Amino acid sequence: MKVCIIGAGAIGGFIGTRLAAAGSAQVSAVARGATLAALKDHGWRLQSAEGLVQAPAHATDRPADLGVQDLVVIAVKGPALASVAQGIAPLLGPETLVLPAMNGVPWWFCQGVPGWGDEPLASVDPGGRIANAIPLHHVVGCVVHAATSTPAPGLVQHKMGRGLVIGEPGGGRSERVQRVADLLNHAGFEATHSADVRYDIWYKLWGNMTMNPVSAITGATVDRLLDDELVRGFCTAAMQEAGRIGARIGCPIAQSPEERHALTRKLGAFKTSMLQDVEAGRALEIDAIVAAVQEIGHRVAEPSPNIDALLGLVRLFARVRGLYPQAS
Repeated sequence: MKVCIIGAGAIGGFIGTRLAAAGSAQVSAVARGATLAALKDHGWRLQSAEGLVQAPAHATDRPADLGVQDLVVIAVKGPALASVAQGIAPLLGPETLVLPAMNGVPWWFCQGVPGWGDEPLASVDPGGRIANAIPLHHVVGCVVHAATSTPAPGLVQHKMGRGLVIGEPGGGRSERVQRVADLLNHAGFEATHSADVRYDIWYKLWGNMTMNPVSAITGATVDRLLDDELVRGFCTAAMQEAGRIGARIGCPIAQSPEERHALTRKLGAFKTSMLQDVEAGRALEIDAIVAAVQEIGHRVAEPSPNIDALLGLVRLFARVRGLYPQAS
């Protein structure tokens, strides 16, 4: 199987290194800048408690150099996705699968939802340009459950978790998704073939939607957020709103916010990915994690005053620091 990783950062490098080291796929990468140089000089590199894993890397900044792939893994930050989509065509053949290993609500999430219509999610795909470049029949949904970072370009540090939940966007199971799951499991991942990957995406988002932006604004690790009664109460109220929105689009969540807080607390004093981005001066993934939830809520006429407030606060916070586009 020919596999291309677009975005060889914390998650893309994690997936790419393990696939390349396992030897069951011909793995290439589309990267740029210092990451591209590191891949060419050192190959794939993954550091964990088990030691350093390395494998040769075929990397380029030109997708046309690689040709049609069997599987394309997109692992860029949300703000970069539109640009990636415009250049992805050389990698796509009629049977190519596209696996977006990204945070938040993906551009395709509401396609085919009864009563939704054809209007794209403007928060993550204004004008529908991503959907036009990557038609839905190519897509395999994905949820990543892993903690990784990049201490240096082209070097991934794996802290915990190897979970990848994948599935057909429209639900059910298929042979093509099972082939991808088998490939990932052979490479040492804990890949689950889900019959309802939209629910899995919404469930992860249900917790990240509050912990990520609130930690970014406050600079606090998640244990401190949960220890503060007022902050925890605000997060709970926003999660209740997101729960009602999810129920309106076929993603009902039976768990209570308090039960989810208890699970999050077990992870200890960790920094969310959005807080790490703030500290590194990187653009924040606000649209896919918060704005999309607010947009869906408005589209289904489900009130979301706490989510509205959260979006306004984190967006302004990021704009002041140059980490999110200014209002037009």
